[in-house]
Amino acid sequence: MSAKSPRLALLVGCTRSVGFGTTVADWFLGLAEEYGYPDVDVIDLTAVALPVATGLPADARPAAVADLARRIDAADAFVVVTPEYNHSFPAPLKNAIDWYRQEWYAKPVSFVSYGGISGGLRAVEQLRLVFAELHAVTIRDSVSFHRAWEQFDEDGRPKDPVGCDGAAKTMLDQLGWWAQALAEARAKRPYTS
Repeated sequence: MSAKSPRLALLVGCTRSVGFGTTVADWFLGLAEEYGYPDVDVIDLTAVALPVATGLPADARPAAVADLARRIDAADAFVVVTPEYNHSFPAPLKNAIDWYRQEWYAKPVSFVSYGGISGGLRAVEQLRLVFAELHAVTIRDSVSFHRAWEQFDEDGRPKDPVGCDGAAKTMLDQLGWWAQALAEARAKRPYTS
């Protein structure tokens, strides 16, 4: 990765008021800053009032949709924090993804997941299919928390920081490599589907 870090967006997919997404996202945000991403755009879906995707043309999008489009378009890379509900990812996350298309093109996406016994990995596998359809590149390595509520202490820090911090660093290194490679490629030749 070059001296200048890619513009990273952290997409928090949990919208439940009693969800665990904020705890996981806050932990990851701290690590991202520590590992060279000082200005992460946190897209918290609880704070973004997106209507249900309708397939409207870009010039007819509601203001909230247009605002988020600019943020997604400005990012060079994404980290999606997702829980697993019923062997899948949350509907509001799919809605947020589905409003956009070209904004995702030729950009890398990585995942931090959490849940019960699977740690959200089934949600991640499905998200990989969704992002492939959007011409995004998903990063092989991810971070997952099995029985997440047992993995964090009362201050929101992982009980095993060595293991999860190491996994996050590996993922961020790969994400940075792909972000730089794809940004250079897009600069040389704009991506079209």
